[in-house]
Amino acid sequence: MFAGKTLMITGGAGSFGNAVLSRFLATDVREIRIFSRDEKKQEDMRIALSNPKLKFYIGDVRNYDSVAQALHGVDYVFHAAALKQVPSCEFYPMEAVRTNVLGAENVEAPPILASWNLRINAGMTWLFSRW
Repeated sequence: MFAGKTLMITGGAGSFGNAVLSRFLATDVREIRIFSRDEKKQEDMRIALSNPKLKFYIGDVRNYDSVAQALHGVDYVFHAAALKQVPSCEFYPMEAVRTNVLGAENVEAPPILASWNLRINAGMTWLFSRW
């Protein structure tokens, strides 16, 4: 299913993004794009993994243009970018809305506009496919 395809993981430098990455790193996926706003974690991953399949994109799911640009040429998207700590979301509710709601909308809008098929929806984590 993923052989020769390009995969993008939003929030790819986070804990869930790393779990998704470890699942696909040893497969025959052509390219894995890590999309996150944390340049330090991305650099640490780049050094630790040193894998030519990996491409790193600095961006923020709260910025539609940032997401849309990184999605160009991608076949599958795992959306893992979110604020997950409830106390932080309670203390900064608008940041939680911007990231978890508007960010999710920014990730799902380009595939929908390009008529991709929505393949998996598991809570706030989605897998989109361009078929």
